[in-house]
Amino acid sequence: MLNEHFTLTKRHLGLLLFIGGVMGFWGILAIDLLDAGREGGIGPAQQIALGLMATAALIGLTLIPLGNHPA
Repeated sequence: MLNEHFTLTKRHLGLLLFIGGVMGFWGILAIDLLDAGREGGIGPAQQIALGLMATAALIGLTLIPLGNHPA
C-alpha cells in the first residue's frame, strides 16, 4: 500500500528523467537498426527525438544531486 505522505523528490524526478531519456535514446536507435532494409538512415524526426531524449537525460542528471527536496 502506498504511503499517504509520499512526496516526489528532485532525486526521484531526476532518476525518472535520466532513465526515461536513456531508454528512449537507445530505443530510437534500436528502431533504426532493426529496420535495416529501409534506406535513408536517421531522419529529421528521429534526430529531434534523439535530441529531446538526450536533453531529458541531462536534465535528470542535474536534478539527482539536489537530494530529497520536494519537486
